[in-house]
Amino acid sequence: MDDLENAILICFESGPVEASLKPQAAAYCQQAKEAPDICRICIQKLWFCSLVQVQFWCLQTLQDVLRVSYGSMTLDERSFVRSSVFSMACLEGVDSNENVVRVVEGPVFVKNKLAQVLVTLIYFEYPLVWSSVFVDFMGHLSKGGVVIDMFCRVLNGLDDELISLDYPRSPEEIAVAARVKDAMRQQCVPQIARAWYDIVSAYRNSDPELSATVLDCMRRFVSWIDINLVANDAFVPLLFELILSEGLADQVRGAAAGCVLAMVAKRMEPHSKLPLLKTLQISRVFGLVSEDADSELVSKVSALVTGYAVEVLECHKRLNSEETKAVSMDLLNEVLPSVFYVMRNCEVDSTFSIVQFLMGYVSTLKGLPALKEKQLLHITQILEVIRIQICYDPMYRNNLDALDKIGLEEEDRMSEFRKDLFVLLRTVGRVAPEVTQHFIRNALANAVESSSERNVEEVEAALSLLYSLGESMTEEAMKSGSGCLSVLIPMLLTTKFPGHSHRLVALVYLENITRYMKFIQENSQYIPNVLGAFLDERGLHHQNVHVSRRAYYLFMRVVKLLKSKLVPFIDKILQNLQDTLSQLTTMNFASRQLSGTEDGSHIFEAIGLIIGLEDVPAEKQSDYLSLLLTPLCQQIEKGLMEAKVANGEEFPVKIANIQFAIVAINALSKGFSERLVTVSRPRIGLMFKQTLDMLLRILVEFPKVEPLRSKVISLIHRMVETLGPSVLPYLPKALEQLLADSEPKEMVGFLVLLNQLICKFSGSLRGILEEVFPVVADRIFKVIPIDGLTPCTGTVTDEEMRELIELQRTLFTFLHVMATHDLSSVFLVKSMTYIEPMTLLLLNASCTHKDITVRKACVQIFIRLIEDWCPKQYTVEKVPGFQDFMSNSFATNCCLLSVLDTSFDFNDANTQGLLSEIITVQRVMYERFGNAFLMHLMSGAFPSANCPQEMAEQYCQKLQGNDIGGLKSYYQSLIKNLRLQQNGNHVFR
Repeated sequence: MDDLENAILICFESGPVEASLKPQAAAYCQQAKEAPDICRICIQKLWFCSLVQVQFWCLQTLQDVLRVSYGSMTLDERSFVRSSVFSMACLEGVDSNENVVRVVEGPVFVKNKLAQVLVTLIYFEYPLVWSSVFVDFMGHLSKGGVVIDMFCRVLNGLDDELISLDYPRSPEEIAVAARVKDAMRQQCVPQIARAWYDIVSAYRNSDPELSATVLDCMRRFVSWIDINLVANDAFVPLLFELILSEGLADQVRGAAAGCVLAMVAKRMEPHSKLPLLKTLQISRVFGLVSEDADSELVSKVSALVTGYAVEVLECHKRLNSEETKAVSMDLLNEVLPSVFYVMRNCEVDSTFSIVQFLMGYVSTLKGLPALKEKQLLHITQILEVIRIQICYDPMYRNNLDALDKIGLEEEDRMSEFRKDLFVLLRTVGRVAPEVTQHFIRNALANAVESSSERNVEEVEAALSLLYSLGESMTEEAMKSGSGCLSVLIPMLLTTKFPGHSHRLVALVYLENITRYMKFIQENSQYIPNVLGAFLDERGLHHQNVHVSRRAYYLFMRVVKLLKSKLVPFIDKILQNLQDTLSQLTTMNFASRQLSGTEDGSHIFEAIGLIIGLEDVPAEKQSDYLSLLLTPLCQQIEKGLMEAKVANGEEFPVKIANIQFAIVAINALSKGFSERLVTVSRPRIGLMFKQTLDMLLRILVEFPKVEPLRSKVISLIHRMVETLGPSVLPYLPKALEQLLADSEPKEMVGFLVLLNQLICKFSGSLRGILEEVFPVVADRIFKVIPIDGLTPCTGTVTDEEMRELIELQRTLFTFLHVMATHDLSSVFLVKSMTYIEPMTLLLLNASCTHKDITVRKACVQIFIRLIEDWCPKQYTVEKVPGFQDFMSNSFATNCCLLSVLDTSFDFNDANTQGLLSEIITVQRVMYERFGNAFLMHLMSGAFPSANCPQEMAEQYCQKLQGNDIGGLKSYYQSLIKNLRLQQNGNHVFR
């Protein structure tokens, strides 16, 4: 063993090796690779060294040299490598020399590497240099299995490395592949096909593995060779004989099925493909799919059957003659039962999309006037496939019930997996509604009666089918109970489903009831059944907290739909909810297992919707509300006392308990109208007013606790809608507390509240706003620059910038609401300190803000300010300097220069709306300022934009007229001309 062989062995050694040896060995090998005679060295060792590590290294080195240095090799070097490697592959000259090593008899990885070296030579040399490689190779196939195996490896390597489109290819590789395939088609493909046939026929029994190898090789080539070379009277009978031979190895039978599938899937025109599909008589293999589902043969035959069905369906879609459509439909009808069997019982090939195929088949039925019996049978089988596919695996039952990490992942996976299947279900439901509804009814009945171990999963699947079906049903169909719905919904409501204790079954059951409430609205005799489902252990009292909390929300939706129809059941409902309400109003928040939309507040909203109806007697209504409000107020009272003395760990829990009570009161009040609590039943209003007193206490005692603050603001919003003007006496104190020491980011919620109050009460709020506005303006103008927000505004983080942008937007809305509700006089009280920063901020925004709707709102604010502050006849200005500011700064910057900017897109609908407001504001300025405004335009604005005097005069004339549409059109034309002039592309005439 020489040094190179030793170095190679060390490099391949996976066990412990002295630390310094491997780097030294790798360096030595690399140095050897760079030697000028490395090809001769490698060939020599391949002939005479039996160490497989050395053989592999030499073959890899030869491949690397050919790939990198082929162009620089001499003709003799290329010829030496070519003849040597080919001789090794074909066992040339080995019989006369006993010392020669037979590389082709080595391990698989060495044989594959030898094949890759040959493929690399073919890449560079076939057919121009080495045109006879395939013909020469076939001359040696008579030497037996070893050479045949190598020939197949070369062909397979050629497919993997060059021809197959399953891998990304460079343009150069695509061009070489085309060259190789064209040459092979002309020179040797027919001989190769004949060799495949002869080898398989000869070795099918004596060497099944070799036969399977040859068939797999053939399968790869079918896609690009002449189909008649394999789809003929010799090959097709042989392949089906192999598939159907029970005594033959499954490996060979499966490989034969793969070849037939390759013929079926070969890209061809449909008028040529259909006769081929018909002549195959594929029905001969249908019986095989019912054998052992786990066997490789069944998997291969299943792929053949589904692939055949896909091609037949494609022919049916693309062929238009009645004759060909009839032939393709007959073939489809013949294969579909086996396809459905495969879908239900076998592992489907990954390249076959069940949903895509079935959707394609169902679409062929859409245009038919009536479905035949066989097609209706196929629809039923499709529905059964859907039902089986959407079933959860029982192995995840406990995980899904507890909704642990594994259960959550499985539910997410199935939710995604089911989407397309449910789309298919709804499509089938539109094509054959009665069959679909009958199937679901039977699925529900069978699931109820089933005692199988999959009972939970089958019930859940049947209920999910029913739920999904509802998505495609019209409201009228639901109300009337069309088809089987009049049987299905009562069945749903009156049946005790097995597995109801499981989270999945319980949830989809309640979701179904909620989905089909339109039917129950029209059939009120089922209301007791609905209430029973929600109020007993199937819903609000379910053992699984995920179910009970979801039931709160769904029950609220049911109540919204039924409302007055539930009045006779109020006592029953409250009696059944007594323990739930008691638990919610006394539970320590730390023990709550869910939060957010399912935190339990929806149950209070549901009750509020029922007891808030005027149909409820006044005295009972007061009693009901007191029954609910009292414990919630007590919870707040208790929470406030405990929070004062709570330590660091307990404090958030106490605050959370107060939060929940506030949210519950908020939800409860949604069922009470303003008219009821202020006019017809003021006693109810008084009860809600008492909660406002408690809110003020919260703001006083915990003004800086943000979660509480946001919940209090939300409840004030709610009380404004519920109590109407009677809430006004509480507002000064509440707003004072909310404004005290508030941070800029907290101002957003405060401004939103003010916007609601202004929209609700308008002028009635003037006195409060006169006190509040200066404080608001002072806080905001300290953090928002009057020249607007830019990415470089101060040293702020991304989050802080988002908060400032939101605050600025909310401020603009607030100013707009103030101006449009006749409250602009509020801006003038307690000195006019904030007029200048406010108008400059509005000017900047109306000119440059990225959001066109914000710019439009700012212009509208200016319109109202002009109308309010600049009456037509006046001697003293209300706001000194405002008229001059509007005529000069605003008219020039907003009305002209900002419109001249090319970012002002006249093709955009929002921008056109802004342009209309800019025209309007100029009209208003002319009406209020008269000729003084026109003089400002002629002497200041238009000259600043280099506008020709003639055009400026013409615009001023139009501004004095009454044709607003004409004025806008002319102004747009004027701006476009000015833009062209600035680019030097236009000469004014």
